[in-house]
Amino acid sequence: MYKRLRFLFFIAFFLCCTLNVFSQVSPENKKLAEDLVLTAEEIMAATQAMDQAREMYVQAVEADPTNIKANYMAGDFHLRTVGKDRAVKYFLKVLELDPDYRFDITYWIGRSYQYGMNFDKALAYYNQYQAKLIQHDGYRGRDRTELPEVERRIYECENAIEFVANPAHYSIVNVGNAINSEYEEYAPVLNEDETTMIFTSRRKEGNLNQNVDRDNKPFEDIFISKKVNGKWGSAQNIGDVVNTPYHGSSLALSADGNQLFLYKDDNNGDIYVSERKDDDTWTFPHPLSENINSTGFKENAVSISPDQSILFFASDRPGGQGGIDIYYSTKDRNGEWARSKNLGPVINTSYDDDGPFIDYDGKTLYFSSQGRKGMGGYDLFKSVYDSAANEWSEPENLGFPINTPDDDIYFVSTKDGKRGYYASVREDGLGYTDIYMVTILQDGKIGETVASKKVDKEKIEEPEDNVRKIDKVEQEETKQEQVEQKEVKEVKPQLQPVTVIVTVLDEGNQPVDAKVSLRSLSDNVVAGKSSSGTGSYHFKITTPDAKTYRLSVEKEGYVFQNLDIAVRPSTDPQVIERTVNLRKLRIGTRSVLRNIYFNFDKATFKDESYNELNKLENMMAQNPGMEIEISGHTDDIGAKAYNKILSQRRANAVKDYLVKKGIDARRVAAVGYGEEKPLASNDDEKEGRELNRRVEFKVIGGK
Repeated sequence: MYKRLRFLFFIAFFLCCTLNVFSQVSPENKKLAEDLVLTAEEIMAATQAMDQAREMYVQAVEADPTNIKANYMAGDFHLRTVGKDRAVKYFLKVLELDPDYRFDITYWIGRSYQYGMNFDKALAYYNQYQAKLIQHDGYRGRDRTELPEVERRIYECENAIEFVANPAHYSIVNVGNAINSEYEEYAPVLNEDETTMIFTSRRKEGNLNQNVDRDNKPFEDIFISKKVNGKWGSAQNIGDVVNTPYHGSSLALSADGNQLFLYKDDNNGDIYVSERKDDDTWTFPHPLSENINSTGFKENAVSISPDQSILFFASDRPGGQGGIDIYYSTKDRNGEWARSKNLGPVINTSYDDDGPFIDYDGKTLYFSSQGRKGMGGYDLFKSVYDSAANEWSEPENLGFPINTPDDDIYFVSTKDGKRGYYASVREDGLGYTDIYMVTILQDGKIGETVASKKVDKEKIEEPEDNVRKIDKVEQEETKQEQVEQKEVKEVKPQLQPVTVIVTVLDEGNQPVDAKVSLRSLSDNVVAGKSSSGTGSYHFKITTPDAKTYRLSVEKEGYVFQNLDIAVRPSTDPQVIERTVNLRKLRIGTRSVLRNIYFNFDKATFKDESYNELNKLENMMAQNPGMEIEISGHTDDIGAKAYNKILSQRRANAVKDYLVKKGIDARRVAAVGYGEEKPLASNDDEKEGRELNRRVEFKVIGGK
């Protein structure tokens, strides 16, 4: 099978090479596009390598933009893999070429706009499709998306507009390249001391199986990292006792770090547990009892209470509220897990509910749901159990920016409730899915910004002594807080929000819509955003501290821009206005990549570089016919020959990153100029040498 896979990829590579040869010959281009589409279909028939098939469809569109099937499949495969917002241009082309090619094409345009957080346009296309559904009520083709699903998407977009305009005060930071790679990392679990992190990765380096799965990616393996002096150490494979040559994932770690719960594909998906030994190795995993693992159904998420008396898990077994539901089991007198019970309709919905995590207080449950008031995909929610009333609080959405229109799932909190970890696809990611740390930058715990309502729920059989102990601690903490509030009463001046108004113009000074965001550099906190017309965006900043915010503006066919804005809150309302003039991408266009940083005297990136690198990759992906030169430059400190070598290595590092992200290496030239092309005098550090130490890109070819 692997020989067949390699053969198909060789043919795909050959066809891509042919694209450059015949790029100007229309009849050959049409034939080439048809061959590329056929190759993509053969890849999918033999494998599940969707990334490679997607690139075949993209190349087919480049060869022949009028190939309607290539356009539709390019959009479809973007929605199935990565770059979901990039699907919109292919679907729009389908609509232009043949509005009747697919009955629900406007629905899929809306879907891509939703993933790209352009909710106003998403709503416009969803509403257009909804009207079409009502008008053609009798249509029953396979290309029909049903009305309840459309109504759900409209509801999600309306929620998202509200959430994005009023973001929660969270700092969301990539945990760095000691843990994350260019492949998928997810399902982080930690001990209560936050000194051990175990997670799942599909990276090549350190993987026990050197072969790849049917999707042409490495198999899942479980990795472990230890925190030393406040920094996560380089992740290592946890070993062949826990890992198998095939798929397996981390699910939960007990508070003391001695029990690791795992997922294996056995019996359609079961939960296993491994014990940590005194020498820091692990025992061979064994499955949980049949009271947890059901025959023939999937159990794929688990969390154990800090006192190890209650187990929460997710399962798609029948008899629940619908889809995947969250269940719980308590330990009996013999220390065995009792028969599991569904958490009921307060937590579970008719949609999928998954990824439970019971907090260290033993009563706060974090979980993900595709139902409720969400932005799209899985959203993270929180509910608190009242042991006296035997009821769960109404689940609260943790809000934007933790939640996005894509799946946000498998969140774990720290013991003090001030931080949490989860996997997400974000702008500063190193690969597909990265692990992030969430820090709350206000009083209280994560998710405590919204008051909760109580609703009835089936009683959970918690150990009685534990409940009384929690209640007693809560009462003592409440009394202490009341005393402290009476003793200390400070009158602070009321700081007013800062409004930033951004206008985006094209080269003709006409307003244009773009992807615009504003976040603080120091802690990655996003500002609330709303749109007030074409090319006009309003941001609301409520920070009490002076900070520098980075304004990011992107639009397909234009050079992306990152600008810094200094914000100093005061007791008087402030309005800061910025106009961004976008430049068209054309041959000869040059731009400095100001926010790519290297470690001193090295060609290795600092973590803060990845946001800029990903914007460069996104620009290349949106303009697949474009070719660029990456140039490295230095100041005049040091020997000329050494500076030339260093600048070449840094240019190569940028190219290598783009290639690892899927950009064709033939589209990127890397050149090191050393100190040959200064932008300013090297006599001054701040105004000269700092400007000269840079990486640039220049458009050197393309359609």
